[in-house]
Amino acid sequence: MKLKILICSTISLLVLCSMANPVECREIRKYSIEQFMKTVSIGGSSFSFDEKSVLFSSNQSGVFNAFVIPVEGGEPSQLTFSKDDSIFALSFLPHDKRILYQSDSGGNEKGHIYLRDECGNVRDLTPDEKAKSVFYGISYDEKSFYFGSNKRDPKHMDVYDMDIETFSPRMIFKNDGAYSLGAVSRDRRYLAFSKTITRDNSDVYLYDTKSQEFKRLTPHEGDINFSPETFSPDSKSLYYLTNEGREFTYLKRYDLESGHSETILQADWDIEFASFSYSGKYMVIGINNDARTEIRIYDTSTNQPAHLPEPPQGQISSVRISKSEKLMSFYVNGARSPNNLYIYDFGSQRYSRLTNTLNPEIDPEDLVEAQRVHYKSFDGLNIPAIVYKPHQADHSNKAPAMVWVHGGPGGQATIHYDPLFQYLVNHGYILIAVNNRGSSGYGKTFYRLDNHKHGQDDLADCVEAKKYLESTGYVDEKRVGIIGGSYGGYMVLAALTFRPEEFALGVDMFGVSNWLRTLKSFPSWWDPYKESLYREIGNPDTEEDYLRNISPLFHSSKIVRPLMVLQGKNDPRVIKAESDEIVEAARKRNVPVEYLVFDDEGHGFVKKENQIKSYRAILDFLGKYMSTSSGSVGKPEAWMQIPDPKSLQ
Repeated sequence: MKLKILICSTISLLVLCSMANPVECREIRKYSIEQFMKTVSIGGSSFSFDEKSVLFSSNQSGVFNAFVIPVEGGEPSQLTFSKDDSIFALSFLPHDKRILYQSDSGGNEKGHIYLRDECGNVRDLTPDEKAKSVFYGISYDEKSFYFGSNKRDPKHMDVYDMDIETFSPRMIFKNDGAYSLGAVSRDRRYLAFSKTITRDNSDVYLYDTKSQEFKRLTPHEGDINFSPETFSPDSKSLYYLTNEGREFTYLKRYDLESGHSETILQADWDIEFASFSYSGKYMVIGINNDARTEIRIYDTSTNQPAHLPEPPQGQISSVRISKSEKLMSFYVNGARSPNNLYIYDFGSQRYSRLTNTLNPEIDPEDLVEAQRVHYKSFDGLNIPAIVYKPHQADHSNKAPAMVWVHGGPGGQATIHYDPLFQYLVNHGYILIAVNNRGSSGYGKTFYRLDNHKHGQDDLADCVEAKKYLESTGYVDEKRVGIIGGSYGGYMVLAALTFRPEEFALGVDMFGVSNWLRTLKSFPSWWDPYKESLYREIGNPDTEEDYLRNISPLFHSSKIVRPLMVLQGKNDPRVIKAESDEIVEAARKRNVPVEYLVFDDEGHGFVKKENQIKSYRAILDFLGKYMSTSSGSVGKPEAWMQIPDPKSLQ
């Protein structure tokens, strides 16, 4: 009889498991940060002249270097071997295997453009130590490449044409205003620029190199954004994006001869970009579809979507069509899968994956998918967010949580693979990435709602994210912290000063503590956009009292929760003093503070060893202070004590 009961119980368990998520019926392995960081980050792509290989960047070696991989598949070959400063691959040259890449010094953002020949010899093509150079692309006739440099004036980015035969630069546009290059016509005659007036107001300008006429193409009244995207293959028209008369940006075309504009494509979300293949056979469109980028490829002969097989599952990005238009490279990414490089063959209509970047020690089933959610804020506004929930968390096993705030202001939390997110979730923390008011991607009205209200209504949206988590029933309301980088770091400091009792702790990564200083200390090449920043955030010359009111440093006496601060010593945007002073102020009040400074990083941490150190320190900090008693020292709940992977082998 006992045997019969045991068999029936086992069968019942198997039935229950077959009905439930299979992951919930087995132990979830806990992975170390070293295991997560063995996953390789890759990006960028350029076809070689013979279309037999693809150039890309990878941090396989610990810092980013240039790699190349055959389009037929195989192991990637490393081309550069930097151990200190990251190298980001830009492009193959058009007729051989020489490459261009970009690198700065210790994260100071003063990037230079380098040439590496087929023998491995390297030459700095933009050697001015004080200047910043930006690569714009290879010319259509393949005789030169375009780049920007502020060597003439640190405040302005002039446009240059670099001859590929002699590597002698020639200035083609002297930039004495807040103009950003958007496109160059294929016949080299026209340059299209955007000019930012405010974050919500911009214009398109056209420079005719033949007549040297410089004119505004988009005269308007009120706050409307315009930005150039690409010229038509015949150089007779300009495609640009605008939100004129609509909530979301859409694509228009301007006829250069007649001056007439017409709408080309509208969507229910922002159109992000548009580009043509080499002959103009295909047009690639990117649409920001609720935290995911949707790619559409059009056959320009029919103006209809190209007939392609169903692409691999995930978010597709960085689409590049080869010169012959026979091949297409792109990346596929998802919450549980990092960037992988794919090739599509238009002839055979087949996709092939060239890379496998996830550490093979990690089972993707142990990772978690992202869930898009919406919740109501204090004033009834609908707030989009993305939730990452540990497999074990439920109503009987309530988990601690972190509210993640993106950078910007004006950034957007999107669904993608993030090793820090998965690391924290794997160790038992729920994470909600908030798209607070002022985030991009949700219409111009939503985008403008934080203007001159920073640290106020946008912070309230983050507090409401905490309340949303509490309403789910699987979050421990006493153990909810807040974390973010750059502007998100500012929001962490704002939370701990303006809403000091709301969160159990805060993790600030290179966040602003004093807006008065930050707005006066931005890098020189941001000067043309200073007026825009002043209008959005505040003018330090005329609104000192307001900026003091929204700067956490001047309210540091209110901090009562544990604080962790991480900072790059060479950060040119949020300088180290921003973190030094908030740390000092909090320590004077005997608030628990942990402070990590990386001497070889700038605005963000790109070296693997620094990412490992910082991410491990964050988890240790949470484990130390995120206990059942908010803000006090304690250990995670028993359900979080997942066996070490070695014990399962």
